[in-house]
Formats: sequence, structure tokens, C-alpha cells
Amino acid sequence: MATEGKKKHFGIDSRTREIVLGKWRMRLPNSPVLRVLIGVLLVCGGLVGFLPVLGFWMVPLGLLVLSHDIPSMRRRRRKLAVWWARWRSKPNSSDKP
Repeated sequence: MATEGKKKHFGIDSRTREIVLGKWRMRLPNSPVLRVLIGVLLVCGGLVGFLPVLGFWMVPLGLLVLSHDIPSMRRRRRKLAVWWARWRSKPNSSDKP
């Protein structure tokens, strides 16, 4: 089905090299050096998030961009995604009749 591709709400679409954040999609550059540079700049900009315009939201976005090219970060992102999927599929105690 064509709608299965739209099911992903957060992460990197490896086929199109886009960051997916809900309904928003942002293309990543083809150059690995440029992607790493953008990721590092986002993390550094997020560390000074108390300043106007810059924000702490830049840190996770920068880590997401970096996880596309750095294997150790990619493994951590995948482990987090698996944990999150398992956590969301657990039945809540409030669901019991």
C-alpha cells in the first residue's frame, strides 16, 4: 500500500534521505561531510539554546542528522526506536477492565 510509507512519524527515511518529523520532511544533503557539519552545528547551536532564535530543540535534531552517518549513533538511534516501539505496544494498567 502507498500509505504504509507515510506511517513513520519520526526518524530518517533511508530511501529518500529525508528527516521525518510528523508531517514535516526535510531533505538531507548527499555529501556525508555536509551532513556531519550540519549535525554538529545543530548540536552546538542547541547547547546555547537559552539565546533567542536558537533553542534546545536543535540538540535532538542534530543528533538525528549525525546518526545517519556515524555508526555508533545509528545503533543507539535504532535501539531507542525499538525500545520506544515496545514501550508503546505494552498494555497500560489503566486498560484493564
